[in-house]
Amino acid sequence: MNPTQIGDFAIIEKLGSGGMGSVYLGRHVTSGQVVAVKVLPASLAREEGFAERFAREVEAMRKLKNRHIVQLYESGQDGDTSYYAMEYVSGETLMSILRREKRLPWRQAVDIAIQICSALKAAHDAGVIHRDLKPSNLLIAVDGTVKLTDFGVAQLFATQRLTVTGGVVGTAEFMSPEQAEGKRATKQSDLYSLGAVLYAMVAGHTPFSGQTAVEVMQKHRFGRFDRPRMFVPEIPTWLDDVICQLLEKDPGRRFPDAFVLARRLQQVVSKVDYIEDRTTADGGIVVHLSDETDSPTQVAGGAQGPSTGPGPATAMKHLVRSQLESDQQQSVVGAFFNQTWVLVTLLVLLVIGGFWWFRGKGTADGDDGLGDVATANTEAGRLLSLARRRIKEDDLAAAEQIAFHLRTLIADDPSRAELLSQTNRLLERISARRDRQREATVDWLRERLNHASKLNDDGRVADANAIWRAIVDLYADRSDAADAVRQAREALRDSTKPLETSAKEN
Repeated sequence: MNPTQIGDFAIIEKLGSGGMGSVYLGRHVTSGQVVAVKVLPASLAREEGFAERFAREVEAMRKLKNRHIVQLYESGQDGDTSYYAMEYVSGETLMSILRREKRLPWRQAVDIAIQICSALKAAHDAGVIHRDLKPSNLLIAVDGTVKLTDFGVAQLFATQRLTVTGGVVGTAEFMSPEQAEGKRATKQSDLYSLGAVLYAMVAGHTPFSGQTAVEVMQKHRFGRFDRPRMFVPEIPTWLDDVICQLLEKDPGRRFPDAFVLARRLQQVVSKVDYIEDRTTADGGIVVHLSDETDSPTQVAGGAQGPSTGPGPATAMKHLVRSQLESDQQQSVVGAFFNQTWVLVTLLVLLVIGGFWWFRGKGTADGDDGLGDVATANTEAGRLLSLARRRIKEDDLAAAEQIAFHLRTLIADDPSRAELLSQTNRLLERISARRDRQREATVDWLRERLNHASKLNDDGRVADANAIWRAIVDLYADRSDAADAVRQAREALRDSTKPLETSAKEN
């Protein structure tokens, strides 16, 4: 039976219940403010750990002020019942949306993830790790605003670790490998969980699943997941890479913080928008029909521009006259190249040259030599061809993922020994190319660091600082650039020490 009043709040209806008690819709008896009231009943308060977790949730929410985190209004005791009143969000959980829609358009998923990043940054800056980020703890308001809630298992940096039976806290499908191992959670643990949530939004299922929670946790620790693009090829490669980096087993290989992640997600959208805008712009023709006006009369896609300027007849007259004048001024060389036999010869040479160039490029790009005839009408061959295409698109991560799984599928099939050999060679080429790219990145950053040091020595401190900051901003999440980023940060710190010392002396 639902209570009629808790503290200063009249209870309207029950909204739901979970492992940490029930949540009711309430109204303040004096102000009339509508709130959500979370209640820890006396029966649970007597259980070991529940009262502490409830108090920890109140403490965590009291520290947090962000439009993407449910706001705490007040907390208290009503007899043996502990409660707190919080912001009521009119909407539904992300979990209920995913159950209905299965998966979300990638742009919507990215928008939700960016809002979650804002909430996580505020929490992490306040010293709070959520530790249980999942779709059921994310409220989506009717206007699309995301609200993070349920800090019941949150961990405060400044306090001792919250322990539970077995040492594991969180929800298996969205739990980081270090949490599954019983280790202390960090802000990178929350980012891993966000990666699992983002994966579920775009792919329609979690990266790992199993019959039991233990099985799922073991997969988080040791298993390999399929890249989202294998299920949803239309999502951008950049987004696919972001999700895979978030789901790295090693916390150090994930993004350094929620702010950097949000910037990267915004860049994904900006890149796609830029490409789509350029494609749209290049899909039509913009023509200035005469020198009498700078306004085009035909724009991309056939849309009509301003009506000023000459009409079609006048425009055609100008074009014909311009062409006749151009023909009259044609040089001897131009006349030579305007002959039919010359143009045909050049066309043949161009075709032959293009053929040899593409053939050479295919070999240089790691073509494994498997011809179309050998791969035709076979699923294994199709996968190998797909991996080769990903290499030519410079999507090495996707190529490696496909080739790795293909090798697993055909490893014990003697009839596909040649295909297995081709796959192994492809994986070797991918590894070699990764090494070359890594070396090129290291060499490039070393050269830029040396240049910045010279600028600094020459007294151009601002220019040197700009280079160091650019290295930190661009490569902070790249494991192959960790040493260069460390040097850039140290250089920035050292360059500001004289200023700090001078300010203290003054």
